Amino acid sequence: MTVVYEDNHIIIVNKSSSEIVQGDKTGDTPLSDIVKQYLKEKYNKQGNVFVGVTHRLDRPVSGLVIFAKTSKALSRLNEMFKHSEIKKTYWAIVKNCPQKEEEELTNYLVRNEKQNKSYAYDKEVKNSKKAILHYKLISHSENYYLLEVDLKTGRHHQIRCQLAKMGCPIKGDLKYGSSRSNSDGSICLHARKISFIHPVSKKVIEVEAPVPDDNLWKALVS
Repeated sequence: MTVVYEDNHIIIVNKSSSEIVQGDKTGDTPLSDIVKQYLKEKYNKQGNVFVGVTHRLDRPVSGLVIFAKTSKALSRLNEMFKHSEIKKTYWAIVKNCPQKEEEELTNYLVRNEKQNKSYAYDKEVKNSKKAILHYKLISHSENYYLLEVDLKTGRHHQIRCQLAKMGCPIKGDLKYGSSRSNSDGSICLHARKISFIHPVSKKVIEVEAPVPDDNLWKALVS
């Protein structure tokens, strides 16, 4: 991880695709602990350091994650996420060219806990949640297409599921129909930009994360 923004209340990091945001059954050290250690060393703190998890990114996804450094910031950020007051923009590399260069997708997602997977439907079905995103094609090479995705709702595996439903699974995402995996276990989905009103100071915060250090990403972005 690299720190891209920090003040008294929040810290925003650029996560690599192998890192987990919160502890899980793998027992691997979560990003929240790594951030705690970073703060402890940076400020030479004794005892416990407060780091609050405000949202998650799937493990194989890279990009921006916001952590709270105070309980005040945590409760306010939680509210802001709940009311979609934090604008998140993602970049995704797909193999298939989308039919339209730009479109808003609305589907109804059903989460299967056992498979840790979501299924997209065109109409409302039992236990489904409405999922909306807007994408536009911003670059392409001979074989791949780079989409910019603005999330309007925050559902489980939403971008992965909706793009696959559209016929454009994300490169490396075997779970959602990609033909093969990426060698490092990542999927080509990157939380690129975050913008919001600071929960305490009320100033506008806008941050961008550089894309992964990978030839395909660099070729599509240059």
